[in-house]
Amino acid sequence: MMGVPLLSLIVAAPFVAAVLLFVIPDAQRALVRWVSLIGAAVALAGSVQVARLYDLGKGGLQLAERYPLVPSLGIELSLAVDGWGVSLLLLTGIIIFAGVLASWTLKERGKEFFVFLLVLVAGVFGVFVAQDLFVFFLFYEIAVLPMYLLIGIWGSSHAVTEAGPFRFVWKLLDIGGREYAAMKLTLMLLVGSAFILVAIFAMYVAAGARTFDMQVLGSHPYSRDLQLWAFPFLWLGFGSLGGVFPFHTWSPDGHASAPTAVSMLHAGVLMKLGAFGVMRVGMVMLPEGAEVWAPWVGGVAVINVVYGALSAMSQKDLKYIIAYSSVSHMGIVMLGAATLTPNGWNGAIYQMFAHGIMTGLFFALVGLVYERAHSRHVPGMGGFAKTMPVVAVFFTLAGLSSLGLPGTAGFVAEMLVFIGAWQSAHWWWALPGILGAFITAVYVLRAVRQIFWGPGPSEKFHDLSDATRTEWGAPIILGTCIVVFGCYPVIVLDFIDKATPGYLQQAKGTLRLLAAAPPRGER
Repeated sequence: MMGVPLLSLIVAAPFVAAVLLFVIPDAQRALVRWVSLIGAAVALAGSVQVARLYDLGKGGLQLAERYPLVPSLGIELSLAVDGWGVSLLLLTGIIIFAGVLASWTLKERGKEFFVFLLVLVAGVFGVFVAQDLFVFFLFYEIAVLPMYLLIGIWGSSHAVTEAGPFRFVWKLLDIGGREYAAMKLTLMLLVGSAFILVAIFAMYVAAGARTFDMQVLGSHPYSRDLQLWAFPFLWLGFGSLGGVFPFHTWSPDGHASAPTAVSMLHAGVLMKLGAFGVMRVGMVMLPEGAEVWAPWVGGVAVINVVYGALSAMSQKDLKYIIAYSSVSHMGIVMLGAATLTPNGWNGAIYQMFAHGIMTGLFFALVGLVYERAHSRHVPGMGGFAKTMPVVAVFFTLAGLSSLGLPGTAGFVAEMLVFIGAWQSAHWWWALPGILGAFITAVYVLRAVRQIFWGPGPSEKFHDLSDATRTEWGAPIILGTCIVVFGCYPVIVLDFIDKATPGYLQQAKGTLRLLAAAPPRGER
């Protein structure tokens, strides 16, 4: 594997599998599934191999590959991976493999579904390894755009509750259900992409280097004025995908309408692209802007944490509970980023990883419950553990990770973020963060008890049964990850901690570095 362009292989494997699906007849459903699974398996195996080959003693960017695309503009397919990228490649590989298994029984237009799913995940892999800012943005768009079709065609038609000022627009266009969720998601994310594109080209022009190389652009001393307006463009642009309040409203409706595997990818990795973009592009490449805007980022993040948790507690639809829970947990990610501390940044990246695994398990199990109960109305459920005991155990495990129980991956991530918040210039951020964790415990334990461990089930549920055959794949893989990475977080944290110090030093800005440096005569 040493001579293989490993990062290109990881990005290309899902895309090649998607291309191969085009030549497979629709009637060959089993072959469609196996080709999709092989594409996901190759990407997962490549991600594991990257983790094995990454030299922790050396750190920094490794396994670099460069392929010219548009030399006249300085655009090239530049791929490399750092410690953050290693952890997020592993996350994406695990989620897509589990997502294909969770979609094994899909019957409606399965070939087209897997094509779009694999193209989406190829874009996600690309974002985490791209070192050219233009290619970074290109992969970002490839990851986002398939969501419209995946939700609009294969999503559920559950009613969505738009109470905002644009409700009349959807009524005028006669858009409702999954079409509404898909349209709202696409429009909001496209607006966010426009903000990102403006900031990227401003940085490119200001640097004057005729290159989009992120190392070159990141080391350029941009003017204070440019940083002060470009950083919020990146924060809000990427933050629209990361669920930043108040641009989060597409997310719950998108979750509620998406099919199981899409919900797993949506919450498991897509929302992480937004937070990753804020940190990797906004905070690392525009450090002075990050310092000035950090209080706003952190203030909005704590709103995310508490508002998302309270909203989840008030929901009765099971998918909406988990969707708003994701908004709250992504607030913890942004809170860690805003602290500008080593613990906060390590916790933010690890929270992306832990939340991705946990919420992927949640949505996989919700899909199983819905297929059998034909309902997501939590107050009408009860006692499902009697007929679905193993599903009940895995769902409870996901819930315990969500509320941050020690021994699960969620605990490690939240603890690091709260410590980072306490060590930051705004120590009080830790208080609403902890409050959000408390509220999470309330609604998670209440939902788990109501659905699985309470009295029942009602006679109206005739088809309840435990998972069978390939349905076991996603719960076993993701449940094992929650425990393993909760008990042995260093498996992933060692990679994350190799990237954080260098990026954090750059993000703290030139003035702070100069203030901490010894006098010239002592250097």
